[in-house]
Amino acid sequence: MAALERRATPAEVHRCGWATTEPSITYHDQEWGVPVHDDRLLFELLILEGAQAGLSWETILKKRSRYREVFDGFDPVVVARYDRRKVEALLADPGIVRNRLKVAAAIGNAAAFLRVQEEFGSFDGYLWRFVGGRPKRNAWRQLAEVPATTPQSEALSRDLKGRGFRFVGPTIAYAFMQAVGLVNDHTVDCFRYREIGS
Repeated sequence: MAALERRATPAEVHRCGWATTEPSITYHDQEWGVPVHDDRLLFELLILEGAQAGLSWETILKKRSRYREVFDGFDPVVVARYDRRKVEALLADPGIVRNRLKVAAAIGNAAAFLRVQEEFGSFDGYLWRFVGGRPKRNAWRQLAEVPATTPQSEALSRDLKGRGFRFVGPTIAYAFMQAVGLVNDHTVDCFRYREIGS
């Protein structure tokens, strides 16, 4: 596990083409594509991927620590209970994306997340069924080859929407799948490709 969390030395670094500046470099080197089985972290990344819609992922990464603060550590039980006063406080906070639809979706998604946990025992148990329980390891040579959606992300998106989730279209669903390691979409020349494995 230590190899998954270390930072590459300058002599060995060849990263995916999208990781060129901070905080994207650190996120790429330490988190992106690593299989996640912790429900709290899965909820966090699901909400952040939805917040990213129409924006750059780097923008969201820069706001991530503030999101953790104001969204109570992404505890879905707490977030599902947010009231109008809390919504107004969130919309007044410049440290997050102040979009009423996205904030409302985060609260609604927390409630939907809890329902999934109740039905499947964990969100992890629900989610990993979409890849047969183990990461799909792709072999992309160039960033341009990486798809924006896949049949699996379309199936996940459909199912999430059917369960009441919002901001979970196929593209967002695929970005989420990449982030939490359902797929290894590091390009084959990236030092993380082999470190994460399959």
